[in-house]
Amino acid sequence: MRKYFIDNLRWICVLLLIPYHTLMVFNTFESFYIKGDEIEAATRILSAIWPWFMPLLFLLAGASSAYSLEKRTVKEYIRERVFKLLIPLLFGVLLLVPVQTYFAEKFHNSYSGSYFGQYILFFTKPTDLTGYQGGFTPAHLWFIMYLFIISLIALPVQYLYQKSGKKFQAEKIPFPLLILFLFIPGFSQVILDISGKSVGEYLAYYLFGYFLISSGALQEKLEKYRFLLLGLSLPCMIFSHTAEAIGNFNLIIYEILYNFYAWGTILAIIGFGKRHLNFENRVTSYFSKSSFSVYVYHQEWIVICAYFTLKLVQNIPLQMISISITTFIFTFLTYEVFKRFPVTRFMFGIKKQ
Repeated sequence: MRKYFIDNLRWICVLLLIPYHTLMVFNTFESFYIKGDEIEAATRILSAIWPWFMPLLFLLAGASSAYSLEKRTVKEYIRERVFKLLIPLLFGVLLLVPVQTYFAEKFHNSYSGSYFGQYILFFTKPTDLTGYQGGFTPAHLWFIMYLFIISLIALPVQYLYQKSGKKFQAEKIPFPLLILFLFIPGFSQVILDISGKSVGEYLAYYLFGYFLISSGALQEKLEKYRFLLLGLSLPCMIFSHTAEAIGNFNLIIYEILYNFYAWGTILAIIGFGKRHLNFENRVTSYFSKSSFSVYVYHQEWIVICAYFTLKLVQNIPLQMISISITTFIFTFLTYEVFKRFPVTRFMFGIKKQ
């Protein structure tokens, strides 16, 4: 039986990226391809989301891999990963990401050359891999790159587990012990940490999805304790925000509560999703089918829309709203156009409908 709530949680998360990356234009803690006025409220919202957001996407991917491997051979699964992840990653980096760095060059460096001149800069200019000031970057497609690598790293473990014929009884894990699993991603952060994005940490969440969240019995357990999980995680968010604001805190306690907030929120979201999102209709089916494409296209449009919006609109709330709405429209228009042609379906991993 298909777990529709996993599909629904995934596309909701992807849509959330549009306002999330819009707020990055106004954040106070780091640069971005286009920068507006720095707004503390934008940073506070972002800091409430980022501890659990990307880990949740990797966890959902791990859970989905459990269902995928039930109906595919290893060879079929690898082939599917190549066509679904690797090929869109390559075409995305070659064709889409340079659009972002082109406007970043114009905005930050007053670049006046041609787009194709900037294309040369994209591959030759020294860079910190963010691309915020131009130069090479995988940009937001780092998630697809990591997911491809992690899915291949995890595959031998998944294959041996399935071949063993044993069934991991995730639902028998005591609730307190389940909470203590938060330390595993925390300790794994030191493994292949590249610019603050750890392969080890996200691999841990991916395997959590495969071994834990794919269990129907555990899903029911999280559904039962969803309010408790939320009630436990929210005070941790409040503490971490307060500690960041005052800048005076015990680092060890902060890290524990920060990771508890991330893990508790993820488990609570799974519980609420199981309770309220386990259904399918025409709307959810459309967003589910388009979610991967939305992830691939949305940030290009955010950068373009932000570049022009900041010039044309002075009111900051209107800037945010305009960037988000125009990005939403153009992202889905791009998907609707690209899904109609075999070549663009192949390039960006769109299934034939």
